[in-house]
Amino acid sequence: MKKRSHRKGTPSQSQRPHKELPKPALTVVNPNAAGIDVGSTSHYVAVPPNAVPADESAVREFGAFTADLDQLVEWVKACGVTTVAMESTGVYWIPAFQKLETAGIEVVLVNAKRVKHVPGRKTDVADCQWLQQLHTFGLLSGSFRPDDLVCQLRTLMRHRGNLVSEAASCIHRMQKACQEINLHLHHAVSDITGETGLRILRAILAGQRDPAELVKLRDPQITKSTEEEMKKALEGDWRAEHLFVLQQNLDAWEFWHEQMARCDRQVEQVLQKFPTGQPPAADPLYPEIKPEVIPAIDVEAGSKPAAAGLKKKTRQSRKQNDPILDLVPELTRLCGFNLCDAAGFRVLSVLSLISEVGLDMSRWRDDKAFSSWLGVCPNNKISGGRVLSRSTRRVVHRAATTLRLAARGVSNTDSWLGHFYRRMKARLGPAGAITATAHKLACIVYHLLKYKTPYVEIKASAYVERIAKARLGKLKKQAEALGFQLVKMEAPTK
Repeated sequence: MKKRSHRKGTPSQSQRPHKELPKPALTVVNPNAAGIDVGSTSHYVAVPPNAVPADESAVREFGAFTADLDQLVEWVKACGVTTVAMESTGVYWIPAFQKLETAGIEVVLVNAKRVKHVPGRKTDVADCQWLQQLHTFGLLSGSFRPDDLVCQLRTLMRHRGNLVSEAASCIHRMQKACQEINLHLHHAVSDITGETGLRILRAILAGQRDPAELVKLRDPQITKSTEEEMKKALEGDWRAEHLFVLQQNLDAWEFWHEQMARCDRQVEQVLQKFPTGQPPAADPLYPEIKPEVIPAIDVEAGSKPAAAGLKKKTRQSRKQNDPILDLVPELTRLCGFNLCDAAGFRVLSVLSLISEVGLDMSRWRDDKAFSSWLGVCPNNKISGGRVLSRSTRRVVHRAATTLRLAARGVSNTDSWLGHFYRRMKARLGPAGAITATAHKLACIVYHLLKYKTPYVEIKASAYVERIAKARLGKLKKQAEALGFQLVKMEAPTK
């Protein structure tokens, strides 16, 4: 078929000239911005071209030594730079960041994954110029960096976590040595580093080999094994090389715990530098509830729990890796309340949480932004009106890990969070329930730290009653939509 031709003098739609839309010009947000490409041995710094004379380059290379960093700061200040953007490359950015921050220059720490260079050449000079250009137009968002005191606490708590890992490795090697000499102590007691286990191990390493004498060191409260079973478990072939390995690992385990005790004393000194927390303020979501008696709120449901039947969390016994010092008074002073009263939290978990997120909740606009930053809420990906994914973002965050461990701790309790976890587990499975409960805890922590409101536990029966009431209302609406009427069954007469 012959294609129909257009009338003479009438151009086709593809041939008609298109009117170009005006291109939006980028607004200069930070005119005095600089960009730094961080390296292990040298740093490349790019400043605005108009900040240097015409015969000088706007890009300079500085070494990574302290004297070189001082020269970097002096040159940046001489160029009139007020804000600097740098990538978070390993740990190489920390000295330069601290030097610039001390000099009074605003530093924006950028995630390297979110700053991609345009296709083409990839050099250190081009990278620092690209960072400077993006930061000039305000296209970079800085990563979270807490205050200096919080950074000190965070360094100590992360180091303490490494000490706990080293001590755990020693326990594993002690269990292996016991197995190699056919000493089944780790089967007879629940923990070989408990009081009974340590007494027996030290007696064996001191030369005691008689199982009848070793059983006398057994704690009467042990129910995992009987005395006869423990006698059989304490019979070994006592090879000298395995006993030497056992002795070395026991000494190493005691050494790491001594290091943890020293670290705890250093943590206490840092906590004493924190200012005293502000008095409680009214929460705008619940202005009619007094701060001193405000209960734990259900932020997602948006409803206030019943004020009657509130109960406090019972005191928990000290675990083996908990701090040896009583840090609750210091934590109460700097928070304005005792955050350890919250469900699932211990002294160690509160210390880990504060060392990662700090005490200033104004860094996040609301609890939703806080939960999203932690990666404990759904991450909706929608394209073309179709939901591609709702799974949480893969975030490696110690604060999120602390909240997930706290959520796992309340899973078997009779608290309202325990009921919430079990309800979510039936719908989402164990992993989804832990994330959902961690989201609840993140919202609670945000409100407690922002408004300095002490935590008071909700009565579990009030929470279960509210959930039952909501389910009943949903069933009534479904019945009415289908043209039915919901009638309550009367109790059968005996």
